[in-house]
Amino acid sequence: MSSKKRSTPRVVCCAIPISRSTGKVLIVTSRKRPDNWVSGVHGTITKYVTTIPSATATYHFYELDMSSLENDWLERSERRREWVDFAEAVRRVQWKPELAQALMLSTLAPRR
Repeated sequence: MSSKKRSTPRVVCCAIPISRSTGKVLIVTSRKRPDNWVSGVHGTITKYVTTIPSATATYHFYELDMSSLENDWLERSERRREWVDFAEAVRRVQWKPELAQALMLSTLAPRR
């Protein structure tokens, strides 16, 4: 069902997968938009980051400390994944303002 036909925004829970030992973020391509990056991995939720409402969805973001990364994963034929540093992760998710905003609020973001 298209979000344009919804009477209320959908709720989306998002993980920011972090490798604290390397200071990197795991990003994964979107299934619907294979040239755009999102994120996902196995781990433990360690911190609530933010909630961002939009016209079509309410996004809840959490930091996820990576515990494992399987070579054989369900969507491996539909998505690509890559560990990148914080600045590169922000650059690649700029297409979706909610993703970039959440990354800027994570513990990996440079402190001002």
